[in-house]
Amino acid sequence: MKRKKRIAILGSTGSIGTQALEVIDEHSDLFEVYALTANNQLDLLIAQARKYMPEVVVIANEEKYPALKEALKDLPIKVWVGADAIAQLVELEPIELVLTAMVGYAGLRPTIAAIRAGKAIALTNKETLVVAGELITELAQEYKVPILPVDSEHSAIFQCLSGEWGNPIEKILLTASGGPFRTLTKEQLTTVTKAQALKHPNWNMGAKVTIDSASMMNKGFEMMEAKWLFGVTPEQIQVLVHPQSVIHSMVQFEDGAVIAQLGIPDMKLPISYALSYPNRLQSKASRLNFQQYSSLTFEEPDTTRFRNLTLAFEAINKGGNMPCILNAANEIAVAAFLRDEAGFLQMSDIIEYTMQKASFIAKPSYEDYVATDAEARKIASEQIK
Repeated sequence: MKRKKRIAILGSTGSIGTQALEVIDEHSDLFEVYALTANNQLDLLIAQARKYMPEVVVIANEEKYPALKEALKDLPIKVWVGADAIAQLVELEPIELVLTAMVGYAGLRPTIAAIRAGKAIALTNKETLVVAGELITELAQEYKVPILPVDSEHSAIFQCLSGEWGNPIEKILLTASGGPFRTLTKEQLTTVTKAQALKHPNWNMGAKVTIDSASMMNKGFEMMEAKWLFGVTPEQIQVLVHPQSVIHSMVQFEDGAVIAQLGIPDMKLPISYALSYPNRLQSKASRLNFQQYSSLTFEEPDTTRFRNLTLAFEAINKGGNMPCILNAANEIAVAAFLRDEAGFLQMSDIIEYTMQKASFIAKPSYEDYVATDAEARKIASEQIK
C-alpha cells in the first residue's frame, strides 16, 4: 500500500487552509495531516485538531495557548505556541510538503525555514515572494526544493507551461476579475465601504485578500510572484481584466501561440493540483459549462482609479527592498480600512508616501527585510489619522 503524503498546513483556519482540508478529506487515502497552525481562530483549530489528529498543532497568538492546550490535553497531540514554533515545526523530518496558507509577511520566515529543511512548498502566501522573491528563489534553487503555486493565476500559468519548459515565454497574460468596483468612477470610490469591498463577485476569500483584490493590489502582488516563479521580467507580464473569471491566466510563446487554463472559480482545483503534482486527482467540483458563457470579455485595467497596480510595477522595477516596503505599507493600510480608519482611495496614498519615505536598500539581506518591514509599518501607521 502506498504511504500517505504528510502535509503541514500553515494557516489551517483561513480560506485556503479550510479548503485544503476539504481536498484532503476527498483523498484521505493519499494525504495525512501532520501539522496545523493558526493565528487566532481557536475554536476552529481545536475542531480541526480533534478531527485530523495531527502530530503537532501551533497557535501563533500566545494569549490563546492555555485554552488550546487545555482543550487538547486528552489527545496525544503536541501543542506549541508562537512564531518561533511555526518556523521550527516545518523542519520536522516526517513532513514532506508545507502548504503556506498564512496571510501576509508572517509567512516569510517559516517558508524560508521549510526550504532550508528541504520540504516541497505549496505556496499560497504571495507576500513571501513579494517581500523577498530574489532570496526565496535563490534558496529554492540551492536546496533543490520545488515551489508549487496555489494561487489560481499562477497555478494556471504553471499548468500552461507543462510540457513547454524548454520554450521561452514571450508574455504572461495575468487575468483579474476587476473586483467589486470595476465599473465605479473615482468619485464613487471615495465613499465605498468595507462591507461593499468584502463582497467579491466571483471568489470566496479571506478579508485581506478580498480588499487587495478590490484595490487591484492583489494583481500587483501576483505580477511580482509571476516574475519570480517563472523567470520573466515585469515587462513580459500583461494584466488583463476578465470579469467572468473563467480563464485563470494565459501564456504566449515566441511563435504567437497562446495557451490558457480555464475552469470554474474554485480554489480547490489549484490546491489539489499543488498537493498531488504531477498527478491530477478526481474532483467532485462543478464542471465548466460553456453554454452558460455566451462571451468572455477582456479589458485593460484602469490604473488611474486603481493606483496600487502602478505602485506595484514601480516597486518591482526599483527592486531591492522596495517591494517589502510596498507590502508592509499595504498591510497597515488594509487593516486601517477594515477598521474604518482609512478610506478606500487613501490606502494608495499611504502606500505611495511610505515608498517615498522608507530607507531603500538595493541588495537586502534577510535581516534587512525584517528591519524594512518594521520601518515601513511605522511610517504607514503614522499616516493614519
